[in-house]
Amino acid sequence: MKERVILHSDVNNFFASVECSTRDDLKGLPVAVTGNPEKRNGIILAKNEIAKSYGVKTGQVIGEAKAICPSLVCLPPHYQLYEEISQRLHNLYLDYTNFVEPLGLDECWLDVTGSLKYLQKTGKQIADEIRERVKSEFGFTVSVGVSFSKIFAKLGSDMRKPNYTTCIPKNKFKQMVYPLPLNSIVGIGRRLEKKFHAIGIDTIGDFVKLEDSYLESIMGINGIRLKQDLLGLRQEAVADYYTLPPPKSIGNGTTTLKDIIERKDVQKVIYFLAEKVSYRMIKHKVYASTFSITLKTKDLKTYHISRKFRPTNSIDEIAKNCLLLADKIWKYNYPLRAVRIKGSNLVSSSVKQLSIFDEVKPDVSTAVKLINDKYGKIEFASNMANFINKSSHPQE
Repeated sequence: MKERVILHSDVNNFFASVECSTRDDLKGLPVAVTGNPEKRNGIILAKNEIAKSYGVKTGQVIGEAKAICPSLVCLPPHYQLYEEISQRLHNLYLDYTNFVEPLGLDECWLDVTGSLKYLQKTGKQIADEIRERVKSEFGFTVSVGVSFSKIFAKLGSDMRKPNYTTCIPKNKFKQMVYPLPLNSIVGIGRRLEKKFHAIGIDTIGDFVKLEDSYLESIMGINGIRLKQDLLGLRQEAVADYYTLPPPKSIGNGTTTLKDIIERKDVQKVIYFLAEKVSYRMIKHKVYASTFSITLKTKDLKTYHISRKFRPTNSIDEIAKNCLLLADKIWKYNYPLRAVRIKGSNLVSSSVKQLSIFDEVKPDVSTAVKLINDKYGKIEFASNMANFINKSSHPQE
């Protein structure tokens, strides 16, 4: 079997980089994209390299960031702009191969195996050319990993930032990757890392020595697959960009910076998440007819419920449905640490049917979303900054 040549391209500090690339007045300044720039208790969503050099960290409260970097420029997020830049990046990658698989807005895998002969370039040369083009055409940088599989290409892009190409060849992947800490792997969060650390598993090299039966008991079948990936035994294909399947569900979740108990605070978190879920449903032109919510307590106990509703992609209806579900499983008498909502059983907006008894109402929240996209974000959920962690976690 011919060895694959896989690239993983990751935009460095995506939100902040996009903002700086579109505004000359920000050049040379420490910049952060924040949940609510007008409130000191908002949080840092992204920061540029200059802000990072001051010690500004993602997830930090604005007031704390300003204390260590008084000249920090705080900007609201412009999600429509980020979507547009992401699409333009995809178009650049498609100059090299049709096997382009996005991971969020700022990351993509590329399988350039079939392009090497045609382009008369190595994988590293293609990666270097992509870095040069992105810097020239977009005004910001990407880090690129080059390897024989998706997992090692991604690990490569994470190894050296910003603006580096890192190659992990098949004959050197063990010596390059196995000494890395376990949390270098996507899918190993703090809870799993802590559990593995308790039994002396601290590195990727330690992880691959674990018995399959133990991994399955901790992580299910995904644990065995991850081990096979890290042993170089399994190579997941990069999807063809033009045949990417539509999402089966769209969701979002967050871990809160502090425990929340009161219903009004849970409602704020749900609305914050509903805004993001609605945006992506509108983007994919779908409605969801089933909604679910998962609540996790500070001691990691999980509560989940799912119900069918009238199909919708409205922020207000999504939030109302999910709060109704929360009320069914939660008494608001114990601290919560994480909230996740999801819409599934998706139907195309072109085929959604209204009952003859349904009143046709203008969707105010959708209209506001369109205004946000055109004129800048109206922060309905801006007072969420003191609850939301450094990143919410999209699911598609």
